[in-house]
Amino acid sequence: MFALPAASLIRRRGWVVAAWAALALLFAPRACRVQQVLALRGGGRESTESNRATELLKEAFPTPFADYVAIVVHGPVRWTNQRFETVLDTLKAAAERRPYVSQVISLRSIGESTYVSRDRRTTFLIAALTPESTRDLSASFVPDLRTAIRDALVGMPESDGFDVKVTGFPALDHDVRTISAEDTERSEQRALPLTLAVLIVAFGALVAATLPVIVGVLAITIALGLVTIAAHYLPMSVFVLNITTMVGLGVGIDYSLLIVTRFREELNRGLAPADAALRTVETAGSAVVTSGLTVVVGFAALVTTPLSDTRSVGVGGLLVVAVAVLLATTFLPAALAILGRNIDRPKWLARPLARFHAPTGWERWARWLGHRPWRAVAIGGAAIALLTFPATQIRLGLPATNWFPPESESGQGLQALREMGASGVIQPVRVVVQLPEGESALSGRRLPGLKALTDSIRKDPRVREVRGIASIKPNMSTLQLAIYYSDAGDVRAKNAKFFDAYLSADERVTLLDVVPADTVSLTGLMELAQRVRAVVKHGVRGLAGAEILATGFAASNVDTQHDLMTRFPGTVALVLGITAIMLFAAFRSLLVPVKAVLLNILSVGAAFGLTVLVFQHGYGAGVFGLEGPTQAIWAVVPVLVFAIVFGLSMDYEVFLLTRVKEVFDKTGRNDHATMEGLSATASTITSAALIMILVFGTFAFARVLAVQLIGFGLAAAVLLDATLIRMVLVPAIMHIAGRWNWWPGVRAPKLEPGNSD
Repeated sequence: MFALPAASLIRRRGWVVAAWAALALLFAPRACRVQQVLALRGGGRESTESNRATELLKEAFPTPFADYVAIVVHGPVRWTNQRFETVLDTLKAAAERRPYVSQVISLRSIGESTYVSRDRRTTFLIAALTPESTRDLSASFVPDLRTAIRDALVGMPESDGFDVKVTGFPALDHDVRTISAEDTERSEQRALPLTLAVLIVAFGALVAATLPVIVGVLAITIALGLVTIAAHYLPMSVFVLNITTMVGLGVGIDYSLLIVTRFREELNRGLAPADAALRTVETAGSAVVTSGLTVVVGFAALVTTPLSDTRSVGVGGLLVVAVAVLLATTFLPAALAILGRNIDRPKWLARPLARFHAPTGWERWARWLGHRPWRAVAIGGAAIALLTFPATQIRLGLPATNWFPPESESGQGLQALREMGASGVIQPVRVVVQLPEGESALSGRRLPGLKALTDSIRKDPRVREVRGIASIKPNMSTLQLAIYYSDAGDVRAKNAKFFDAYLSADERVTLLDVVPADTVSLTGLMELAQRVRAVVKHGVRGLAGAEILATGFAASNVDTQHDLMTRFPGTVALVLGITAIMLFAAFRSLLVPVKAVLLNILSVGAAFGLTVLVFQHGYGAGVFGLEGPTQAIWAVVPVLVFAIVFGLSMDYEVFLLTRVKEVFDKTGRNDHATMEGLSATASTITSAALIMILVFGTFAFARVLAVQLIGFGLAAAVLLDATLIRMVLVPAIMHIAGRWNWWPGVRAPKLEPGNSD
């Protein structure tokens, strides 16, 4: 099926190379500006409880505190000093002038004077954002607000010694994504030299080693250019930069490694460069296309997920894999046909490196495995089972430590709030209560229900306090509360700012802020959100007919996790089913796809086990710069790692089986074909896997925990797949199965005793 296009592209090889060069030049400027069009805020398209509650807040309150940031101010004098007060007033005025800020309040101005540090030198302001400021996912107001704050501080004559940090979840989200983009560039700079070194050792030639790197860089450049176009039609997360770079380098170099290796083999058989390139496309090119399609299936499954981050990663992955496959099967063979034997230059490098890529060691291993397949299956299976066991203890949720980069401005501001016992103020669980049309939350009928709801939630030891109209005065009984609100208009006039934040103008919608204790981690905060929802679900006397919804950062993540995990089995089934069908079509075998799918599940499971061991339990976490065990794994990680790794690890299966089937079709001898296929591809597979591990491994040392989890998971899965799975279990099982490997494409006759073929 590749004969006709292969002959055509090799004949026009000069034009093919020129066309790709022109395409790269066209997309390079777009790729350089890709960060400008990427979403700096997360989002989901599903109608979740938290989304509904947030929209209700924005509709019911003219200046809602649906989204807000904290401006943490630390000074050289106490906050009661006139100089400190002047600074606070100046910063308040500067923030209020920004179009995306609806109002700014100091918690001390509404009776919260306890929220200052012990030394009385740190306090904070809360800046509520307008609903319009959060609708554009690709825009972030945080840099502008920080600039306005600093300019105002610099313009003051008495501002020396004051330090201001902007934090809160919009700022934390912005910093996480910005640092993630910076880490992508750093990881590229680290990975490329290491990758080139591996390729030089693998090929023993600088020119041959450079070609895969060129393909990887071209794949990333063109794919990122295409991402800028896709961003006009759907939100594209900034995390696309990480995944596109990781996968683009990995698959681009992997596919090129296979193509270049096969081209050199054909040259060594005496073929002319053009003929060798043609033969390479017909054989290795077919394997690359099949491999690419299996990777595409995983990324396509991500497009169906409810989270904008995972959907856009799916789109970015689809684009970069498609470009990498096209480059490896068109541009690279054309370039090889032009270069010919020049790919082996410089000659002096080949001699000292020859022993590193000699096949004799792999031939011995293939023979040993062929004679002891059952022993290999027992040892390899036991190792995989041992590594997979920790995955049974996986706990999904927001990690307890290192979620927000501590060196970021927002991270430092959050730490300052935590030290003064106020971090819970910017990460509450927000409970929105909407009463039926025409009812008032201050009525004698509804106040007891709000008081009961407040008291039920406050009983949880993880709750520091519950703010709302039923707790405006501490320790009031239901009767005292009813008396207090007997003249509701007067009470509202005296506490205008409080009521503007917690009760709508028509008194139909009210808000309860469940402020957690500072000892509660993000994992505990998600559990608290679930506890609040359980209280509501159980029913609250006095609030019959009311709509009660929980939102906030933790509740939003509970919804996201639920949606992802609900769809995850379907995603797994989709990927497994389509991959199995594709492999059956490619190899005309029933056992090959079943074995490949089952073994891939084992490698992914073992990778999850290692991730749980290192991150959740903290064994060796210090190597990756973590302060301790994360206690939970972000729910997005299993989804992304499965979808990406399942396709990538299938690459090695296809590389190996394509060569085995090629030999089997010529000889009809299964054991011989398995040994020869293993010894011929083992060096390529291990080199390709090492490159993948280096690329993914550099991201495991990123400053953003989400990226670390994904990078480590991918690196671990590739390592296990290229060693225990492809080099041990796959060939051992193929030896045991004999000619049944190729049924029904090749019938398995009744075998005579001792004849394994």
